[in-house]
Amino acid sequence: MRHLLSILTIAMISFSSLVANTPEWKLDKGHSNVMFTVTHLVISEVMGRFNDFDVTLRTSKDDFSDAAVEAVVQVGSIDTDNERRDGHLKSDDFFNAESFPTMKFAATKFEKVGERSYKITGNLTIRDVTKSVTFDAVNLGTVKSEQMGTRTGWKATAKINRFDYSLKWNRAIEAGGLVVGQDVTITLNLQFRQ
Repeated sequence: MRHLLSILTIAMISFSSLVANTPEWKLDKGHSNVMFTVTHLVISEVMGRFNDFDVTLRTSKDDFSDAAVEAVVQVGSIDTDNERRDGHLKSDDFFNAESFPTMKFAATKFEKVGERSYKITGNLTIRDVTKSVTFDAVNLGTVKSEQMGTRTGWKATAKINRFDYSLKWNRAIEAGGLVVGQDVTITLNLQFRQ
């Protein structure tokens, strides 16, 4: 038993050391956004954003093929340019921001599928529901500057069914369909610096 505890302790220290020594890219929030779109009355799309979020990116490889990503979004920062609608989205009909103030994403797989294309799969938690989601991502490039340091840009998109995450408000319209569509497209535009 003592031998097993020693092995576990060494493994935990080694893992912690590995994570701590993996270079971290810091999010440039002024040049990043978390957006979403959803259909309204079947005939148009409404766009919204979250204004308070953080994303960490760690990698030891220039091509990001071993990257680890985690994101936290503050639900109360939702902004659709309509205060009444934002209040409804924060209610229990949708996000229930009071009981579930954050959404979280933690990548479980970061797969390079093309020269600059990636599939980023991970666990997305909204309210008290966690499901696997895959983002289609593109690395827009990396630049180096004496004034601004090294920077890299990413765009990632995924589509989720809001009902899977208990974003349950629903009203049918006479012509057929829902007032608010079930599919939500998430778009991340992220810039990181070292």
